[in-house]
Amino acid sequence: MKMRSWRALNLNRELLWRLCEREVVSRYRGSLLGWGWTLLQPMLMLAVYTFVFSTVFKARWPDLQQAGPLGFAINLFAGLIVFNLASECIGKAPTLILSQPSYVKKVVFPLELLSATAVGAACFHAITSLVVLAVFELLATGRIPATAFLLPVVWMPFLAGCLGLAWLLSAAGVYLRDLPQLVNVLLSVLMFLSAVFYPISALPERWQPVLLLNPLVHVIEATRAVLVRGTPPSMLYLLLGIPLSLGFCELSCRLFQKARKGFADVI
Repeated sequence: MKMRSWRALNLNRELLWRLCEREVVSRYRGSLLGWGWTLLQPMLMLAVYTFVFSTVFKARWPDLQQAGPLGFAINLFAGLIVFNLASECIGKAPTLILSQPSYVKKVVFPLELLSATAVGAACFHAITSLVVLAVFELLATGRIPATAFLLPVVWMPFLAGCLGLAWLLSAAGVYLRDLPQLVNVLLSVLMFLSAVFYPISALPERWQPVLLLNPLVHVIEATRAVLVRGTPPSMLYLLLGIPLSLGFCELSCRLFQKARKGFADVI
């Protein structure tokens, strides 16, 4: 069976690169700090969350007790990077096609690239935040775990899942105009149900299996494992996550291609 998702991206890889570049540049064009906002925003949010949870609520993270509030900040920030990447992809997805009607009606354009562009731009911002995380980690512990090089493997199923979900939501958003509002509400709830502000072990045992139904929890825990704890990711996560996410991505691409036949009529 041919992988339509891979074929669609590979055939238009140069165009995809240019679209991602334009998306990143246009976001900060005309602003005073420009690309500096990519660094400043996560640092400000990190400072606020760290103050509230580690100073006001006296929260501590079991993995880095000796690092105090800075150790809490590292674990928190690692979770935030994953969530923000997913949130940026999912939050934009329902309006991707609606915001580009000329691509649907006036030109022959590979519409599947719009979702891939959103994921690519979100990856750029995530990489910038990873640089900030590396600096914080060096300050707190004096080292970066050697397992950090495994992060691309950990994120492979994550990014494939984000792309597949973006394809589904972008197609559904054309037909369901209330979807953007619904997605924004769900993302606000999802933030507190994804173990961003706390370790999964902090929950009562009876609730842990329920939270583990959220795929984002597994990605966040695997990310913290390789970036903070210095341990390799779970083999179960990789053996199940990679084929399932790739299969989901391929199915989403095929559904998107079927749904796009009616875009021009609705828009």
